[in-house]
This record gives sequence, C-alpha cells and structure tokens, in this order.
Amino acid sequence: MIRRYFLGLAGGAALAVAGAGQSFADGHSLDIVDTAAGAGTFGTLIAAVEAADLVDTLKSDGPFTVFAPTDEAFAALPEGTVEGLLKPENKDQLIAVLTYHVLPGKVMSGDIAGKALSVATVQGSEVSVDATDGVKIDGANVVTADIEASNGVIHVIDAVILPN
Repeated sequence: MIRRYFLGLAGGAALAVAGAGQSFADGHSLDIVDTAAGAGTFGTLIAAVEAADLVDTLKSDGPFTVFAPTDEAFAALPEGTVEGLLKPENKDQLIAVLTYHVLPGKVMSGDIAGKALSVATVQGSEVSVDATDGVKIDGANVVTADIEASNGVIHVIDAVILPN
C-alpha cells in the first residue's frame, strides 16, 4: 500500500510537466509513471521510485495526488542526501520520504482554494497545506497545479518535503 501511494507521488511530478493533455487514440490519458518518464525534469524522482520498487504501484488505478519535486528541488538538498537515500540499505527511509509527498485520492486545487489545513499522507504523517495565497505544502511552493493523469493528479513543487 505504501508503495502504491509512493509511486503516485513520483509519477505525479513527471505527469505534471510532460503529460498534460497527452492522450492515446482511445481517449485515455497517460498514467503517472509513463508521463513522468517522458517529462525530462523528474529524473531523480523516477530513479527514486525505481529504487523503492514503486513503479507498479504508481501505474495502478489510484487515484493519487502527488506533490512532485523537480530535479532542481532534489539538487537543493544537502550534498549526499539523494545518494544516501538511493542506497539499498536505506530503502525504507526512501519510501517514507516519497510517500510523504502523496495523498490518497484526487485533490484538485479548486478543492482546497482559500483553505489552510493538515492532511494525512500515504506515509502516515500529516502535511500542512496552505492555499490562502497561492499554494504551499510544508513550505514548498506549488509551481504547477492540476496536471491530470489517468490515475490521479500531480502538483509540481519547488522543494522536497521531509517527514518529521
């Protein structure tokens, strides 16, 4: 279950940038993983999803709401942080970080406009969402919102958020 939500998070970031509006001939949108893989700005997120064995989860039905950090957001972490998280012995910690970026269900920006609230993540902790002046999640800014995928929605963020 944690893997399922984690994938939603990782894939959501990529979908937001690369997959918006893309459809197959039968009218179905790309899933979160496929969109992320083609985006070009979520390489670190995709690598993390793969290292955490969450690809199949993010390709599942969902729905998921993913707050997806860009490659630049990962690069802003202290030196060695990403490399450390990607080591096999730190897989549980990596899963915790990734699933902290995912909410169960599909939450569009209009659903929270004008509100400030705490919501439960797939990881199990609560995250602070403030949509009273733009949208922030635990202090990270949502830079692109409401990128829909076949199995959820992605909101691109400018920082990696970490569980307490």
